[in-house]
Amino acid sequence: MTDCFSLLRPFIHRLPPETAHTAGLWALRQGLLPSAPPLLLPSLRVDALGLTFANPIGLAAGFDKNAVAVDALLGQGFGFVEAGTVTPKSQAGNPRPRIFRLPEDEAVINRLGFNNDGLARFIEHFSQRDKTKGIAGANIGKNKDSVDANADYVTGLQAVYPHADYVTVNISSPNTPNLRDLQQREKLVQLLAALSLARQECVRTHARHIPILLKVAPDLSGQEMEDIAEAVLAHGIDGLIVSNTTITRPEHLKSRHRFEVGGLSGAPLFTLSTECLKRFYRLTGGKIILVGAGGISSAEQAYAKVRAGATLVQLYTALAYQGFSAVAHIRSGLAKLLEKDGFSRVQEAVGTS
Repeated sequence: MTDCFSLLRPFIHRLPPETAHTAGLWALRQGLLPSAPPLLLPSLRVDALGLTFANPIGLAAGFDKNAVAVDALLGQGFGFVEAGTVTPKSQAGNPRPRIFRLPEDEAVINRLGFNNDGLARFIEHFSQRDKTKGIAGANIGKNKDSVDANADYVTGLQAVYPHADYVTVNISSPNTPNLRDLQQREKLVQLLAALSLARQECVRTHARHIPILLKVAPDLSGQEMEDIAEAVLAHGIDGLIVSNTTITRPEHLKSRHRFEVGGLSGAPLFTLSTECLKRFYRLTGGKIILVGAGGISSAEQAYAKVRAGATLVQLYTALAYQGFSAVAHIRSGLAKLLEKDGFSRVQEAVGTS
């Protein structure tokens, strides 16, 4: 798989990023990509959020916005896959071009703007997945033209609840105007109260309790982090995904696209997102599950996230430069790193740095 992608990458990267991504999803749906060899190691098994993950390596939201290839993606060796972000109504997103590769920096800038086919189509696909294939979450957002953000998130939660293993509330994309304002204390408390109440109703209706995670930005101030930690603990939110893309631009970026508007992901995000993760681990005191995301492309980086406080991790941008073979390399490498340091399971290493 490594050699195959290495050979194809020059041709793939000649295509516009969005075209290449669409082609990749099509290939997955058609079964044209070989599945990853199984690697069921006891040290990689994670029990968290009331779920059992075969391994802690997840696919972040954004790759499969409309949940069209969840089973095929789980077949690539991920311990879990997060589909979305989905909004109540379909929307086109921002004008193209809106994805830019930064190959010299092993990074991507996107300003997609929650382009998706809407909840109805999402549920049509997501409800047909094979639940024996693995764990799948749904990432929900608000429409750009929404006048009631809280109502959009409640609508999303209610729609995906019967079908998802967990739900992520995305309030941190930089590409929807004013979305990140929902991370501010007063608005966040109102949103989480509405979601908490909606989940109680869903539990009564569906007789099952599923976890809710909040996805936050890496560009938060210390006070904003404190406010978020306090709010999620007060409202029974089960976890945080730390973090989304950044609007900052590190000085060392080399690519000609480095000043494009949008969220930066990939290698340059690793340090910022990991420091943010460490801060949230201290603020939440291990009382909720943290998912480390942002810049992971190796087993060493996945392990660093775990030691910084993450029980689970997610990647995405690394796939643009390494292909799906990255998943197998990170899984096996993480197992070796755990063994080297005398840990018999992932959870023993959480927060040890």
